[in-house]
Amino acid sequence: MEEDRVRFICKRTVVSTRSMEPGRLYRFSVLDHVMEPNHIRLVYYYRSSKTREPGEITKKLRESLAYALNCYPIVTGRLVKEIDGTEEKEDVSGRWKVKSNDAGMRMVEARATGSVEEWLRNVNREEELKLVHWEDMYHLHYYWSTFCVQVTEFESGGLAIGLSCSHLLADPVCAMMFIRAWADLTLSRSMMAPPLFHPLPPRRFANHRLISNNQLVSHYIKSCSLTASPSNVTEGHMVTVTFLFPDPLVRAGENEPRISTFEILAGLFWVCVSRAKGKRNELMDMSLCLDVRKLLRLDQGYFGNCMVYHKVPYSKPVKTKDTLLIHAVQEIENITKKLDYDTVMDLIEWLSSSNNGAISNGSDLVCTNLENMSYSRPMMFEEDLVLSHVSCYVEGPVAGGGQVIVLPSPPGKGPMSRVVMVSLPQREMVKVVEDELLLSFSPVVIMENTEQI
Repeated sequence: MEEDRVRFICKRTVVSTRSMEPGRLYRFSVLDHVMEPNHIRLVYYYRSSKTREPGEITKKLRESLAYALNCYPIVTGRLVKEIDGTEEKEDVSGRWKVKSNDAGMRMVEARATGSVEEWLRNVNREEELKLVHWEDMYHLHYYWSTFCVQVTEFESGGLAIGLSCSHLLADPVCAMMFIRAWADLTLSRSMMAPPLFHPLPPRRFANHRLISNNQLVSHYIKSCSLTASPSNVTEGHMVTVTFLFPDPLVRAGENEPRISTFEILAGLFWVCVSRAKGKRNELMDMSLCLDVRKLLRLDQGYFGNCMVYHKVPYSKPVKTKDTLLIHAVQEIENITKKLDYDTVMDLIEWLSSSNNGAISNGSDLVCTNLENMSYSRPMMFEEDLVLSHVSCYVEGPVAGGGQVIVLPSPPGKGPMSRVVMVSLPQREMVKVVEDELLLSFSPVVIMENTEQI
């Protein structure tokens, strides 16, 4: 059996340098509550041109994290349930809130053999997740840290920073903004984009539309009534492959200037995964996960869940593979262009007035758009630490029967290039990576375990 490449050194609790306002309650929005059973894991990889003593950079990051947490009381606090104004630490009913205190955030310190570059050339999903510590909720949830960070130093150079958090508190945009804020503070001692904590905005004007005509609300009505199944156990072993689509190649696929890179890549994988699942000239069910901060006139620093899941309808099957791709992209474009302020506010108002459960995407393919999380401004902790790759996992009922996550590529790859993480049952992934339509886009596989695929 191959020796474990990751060695855990210790687990600590990092507390903020300033005392938090004790006892203050932070209430979640309806978009937060529907995400409760899920969690997020991010891994940021950094190359290093400088030789350091073991533990040196980890110590500096631990100290700067304490300062960063001064702006994140919701991260250092703990979950409680409040019923009729009375705090119930262990009651199973009611709704979660965060009670502000100085409990702090879990931090794991680790070492890995080799270098970052060697790791990225040969790593699978299970091994990568060893770089991002996650703990399921304790029975005594008041002692459970909803956010965890792991710093892994590579013995031959480089660094991995893993962040995990409950999706109840944050979406992937929030999690990525947290890493950026921490990096800014470490490098320049100032936080350029501090988080904003406030409720979702109320509707600005009266609505006279019929909510029954809202496809977004209809998807949530159905999805919030589904019973979540345990992580696709019937679908087989899940594997993840990461592709890079270089700038010229993605641009070559853009026949219409109004179509975004995300829409092209979502359409491409919608067709390829449908074929891998045995669909012939038709498409499987798919949902898009889209950030709606801009639609709601919210700053990107808004802290909380502000991404929605929208089912993509499709019409009659078409005849050829090329036409099917065009058809898929058009269906996706119809959703992304028509999603507007009123549509999202209808959803928020329906969730506020209904006694709904958490959302589950069933067996849908889920395609998440994170391409706007640009690295145009370097995300640097130290001058010599260069970001080389970012991985993102969303785990839980919202993951559906497979996931496609579209991310920006690291600096230097071109403004239109994208990284796409695809997570599927192993038998389907084998077919996707060999699909002639996918290969016609000449993607570069940048993370894959050959033994699994």
